[in-house]
Amino acid sequence: MVTMADKDKSAKPEWAKFPLPVIGGLRGARSEIYKDLGRQVIEIELAGLKQMLERIDDEFVRACRKLQVKGKVIVMGVGKSGHVANKIAATMASTGTPAFFVHPAEAAHGDLGMVARDDVVLALSNSGKTPELLTLLPAIKAKKITLIAMTGNPESRLAKEADVHVNVAVDQEACPLELAPTTSTTAALAMGDALAVAIMRHKEFTEQGFATSHPGGALGKRLLLNVAALMHSGEQVPSVPGGATLKDALLEMTRKGLGMTAVVDAGSRLLGIFTDGDLRRALDGDVNLKTTKIDGVMTREPKTAREDVMATAALALMKEHKISALVVVDDDRRVVGALTMHDLLRAGLD
Repeated sequence: MVTMADKDKSAKPEWAKFPLPVIGGLRGARSEIYKDLGRQVIEIELAGLKQMLERIDDEFVRACRKLQVKGKVIVMGVGKSGHVANKIAATMASTGTPAFFVHPAEAAHGDLGMVARDDVVLALSNSGKTPELLTLLPAIKAKKITLIAMTGNPESRLAKEADVHVNVAVDQEACPLELAPTTSTTAALAMGDALAVAIMRHKEFTEQGFATSHPGGALGKRLLLNVAALMHSGEQVPSVPGGATLKDALLEMTRKGLGMTAVVDAGSRLLGIFTDGDLRRALDGDVNLKTTKIDGVMTREPKTAREDVMATAALALMKEHKISALVVVDDDRRVVGALTMHDLLRAGLD
């Protein structure tokens, strides 16, 4: 296979074959030329990615097995490889493999102390000759830490001294000068994704586990937030006893500001609910604020929720029945909280 090192660097790069017309005294290019140049980059990088299919070999399998450790995966790299390493560490961490990025220069000045015997170091270097990584090799071996190297040079010192070498060599960089890491970083990033996802699937990492790693995301909120986390409780819950007047209920609704009040018996068990909608319907009839009893205008057997129900289920119940609030009750129908549509929207659920 022809590698970049074998190529004639004096050969005219492909991009130079496109003449750039002079417009208004300045070098410019028609939109078609930019499109052609852009397509060339994508085609070159696609070719590099296809080469990675050949690299899913026994060494890839060994790397996957080594990465499933009791400890952590410490991913290292410098420059563009460092940016890729950072992303690989983040992907692993979010898919069930404890991982974080450590800069090799910082590791050489003390941070290597955070790497323990049960950890694995995943080192990225396209050339396999990055000085900052090579400096760490004696210390990594002395600590008996497993080293996985991901390089584009199987003959490099880093590749040869690693316990496992994952080959990410590509034939051509998309950079026409063969200088800026382009195809090589794309290939390394894809290989990092392949490692992370293969381990994730093998460990049967679940949607629940993903949510635990992403509590602030939409999935995390959907799978982790329950009614107890969002409901109003204690003195915040509007409630009046059965037999209270319509005036009492309105005053309680005004004080608590939830647009509703629960109606309870002497044991705090739910008898019904009175909402803004019930008030509008009551005012259409013959009512007196001071004498009309709440029992006659409240909604009996209202929809309720339990504390351990997921917030998304409570939201679905509200939408299905076109209501804006739920009373939260325990197994004995004692009122323990109140939840409104506004609470759910504030939490980012919709």
